[in-house]
Amino acid sequence: MGVSVRLGAGAGFAGDRIDPAVDLVTHGDLDHLVFECLGERTVAAGHARRMADPATGHDPLLGRRLSAVLPTAHEKGTTIITNSGAANPVAGGELARRIADRAGVPSRIAVVTGDDVLEVVRDLDPVLWETGRPLSSETAELISANAYLGSDVIVEALETGADVVVAGRVADPSLYVAPLVHAHGWAADEWDRLGAGTMVGHLLECAGQLTGGYFADPVTQPVPGLARLGFPFADVDPDGSAVLGKTTTSGGRLDPRTCAAQLLYEVGDPGAYLTPDVTADFSAAQLVSAGPDRVALSGGAGTPRPEQLKVTVGFRDGWLGEGQISYAGPRAVARAELAAEVVRERLVTVHGLQEDTVTVELIGAGAAFRGWALARDAPEVRLRVSAHTPREEAAHAVGWEVESLYTNGPAGGGGARSTHHELVSIRSCLMPRVAVTPRVEVV
Repeated sequence: MGVSVRLGAGAGFAGDRIDPAVDLVTHGDLDHLVFECLGERTVAAGHARRMADPATGHDPLLGRRLSAVLPTAHEKGTTIITNSGAANPVAGGELARRIADRAGVPSRIAVVTGDDVLEVVRDLDPVLWETGRPLSSETAELISANAYLGSDVIVEALETGADVVVAGRVADPSLYVAPLVHAHGWAADEWDRLGAGTMVGHLLECAGQLTGGYFADPVTQPVPGLARLGFPFADVDPDGSAVLGKTTTSGGRLDPRTCAAQLLYEVGDPGAYLTPDVTADFSAAQLVSAGPDRVALSGGAGTPRPEQLKVTVGFRDGWLGEGQISYAGPRAVARAELAAEVVRERLVTVHGLQEDTVTVELIGAGAAFRGWALARDAPEVRLRVSAHTPREEAAHAVGWEVESLYTNGPAGGGGARSTHHELVSIRSCLMPRVAVTPRVEVV
């Protein structure tokens, strides 16, 4: 059948743990370790940071991740692929070079750019999905536009002999498809194999979700060793079939049930899952136990890729102010409601906020089930007041007014905290694939 390629999931989001990746690169005998660290808001937030400091914009944990795994990856011949370059892949690549130099690890660093399409999108003025109106109709300040690149540009980076590939907005499963195309020599129109590879990538891309992290329930779906949850790997054959697994040194659970839950995660139509590489078809997927913490995967297919790419656009969208305070004991909910009335009235009459911009939540008494009746007898409740405002001063006032409840009533408030920060909002649109020009640079 040919030699399989072993892909490891080193991260599933920007704030993910690092020690499971260390376990994988140490004990997993990997060919490639993938750090998927970029969400839609993550890249827009990266652009906001970069505007304040041009040397930033990459994922804040990129340096810690690479420092933790790069020496062992070099020793074992494991290539690292990541989209942690976020809004500034060049700076991310330069950081990778500094870390490799400090560790004394000879490394070839390839940087993938071209996903930043801000000026092209300004000219195209596409219709935004969320509003049904042209981009130019938005009044908020446009700060970013990033197209979802596919596996082809990562393949190009791997063909330079790169030990580390740092990219920005690349579609999550494409990070995994690329090393399969590179190793197995798949053609750009082998749709069934690309679809099968995309299915593997989709299962791995959220890391600990596949090994029980998003699956765990202490009664109905127990997962052992959750505090030392391991991240998964996949041995992928040239035909796209695979065996999923995790290291024996880690906790967690990997079986057909955890895999089925992840397979359907964030998938609208399992028969037509759109990616930059292929329109993947998961509808005939087969998940069969292949031993303890091993699952055999087959049945992936695909049809031609779409000719348009998804783009995430980001805007500066004012400020969010927040304040929280707890009430406990008899009539805790009633006192929290009174506190909310006081804060809401003062935000409107004293600070000039619009009433419909103020949100009140009674955490512990029904906040997660908005519209349902409150739990009137909750023994303790935490009041959260937040407001979206164009003015930083007004956002700061939200937490200030909540904190002032300490001595201005109602009785028994404690544990107040406040915060305010600038908001970045996102929208989505499409643009022609031919308008995007991915590039690879070796640092």
